[in-house]
Amino acid sequence: MDEFKKFDVDGNGSIDQAEWDRMALEDRRLRMQDEDAQRDAQRRMTWYALSGMLLYPFAVILADVFSLTEAAKILGSMASIYFVSVAGIVSVFFGANALAKGKQNDESRK
Repeated sequence: MDEFKKFDVDGNGSIDQAEWDRMALEDRRLRMQDEDAQRDAQRRMTWYALSGMLLYPFAVILADVFSLTEAAKILGSMASIYFVSVAGIVSVFFGANALAKGKQNDESRK
């Protein structure tokens, strides 16, 4: 109930069309902020995943350089699963973006 009071600008206890429009605009602004934050989080996750893909081989090399042969073997055996998993994360990110963009283009044509 308190949420509606802040949109009742004239204080008459009811929300007229102008106040309703202001409330709808505020709701749209909040949704846009949430969507933007979600895209930023997905983008960061993708960059971390790609960075991990690039740094993984160096971890294997470093383990071998420091004579950690067992660690190098373990990291080497995990590589196939790791790269497939990270590739899946990245491909889902790009696929979701392409799908959203396609949906947005379809809506704008109507």
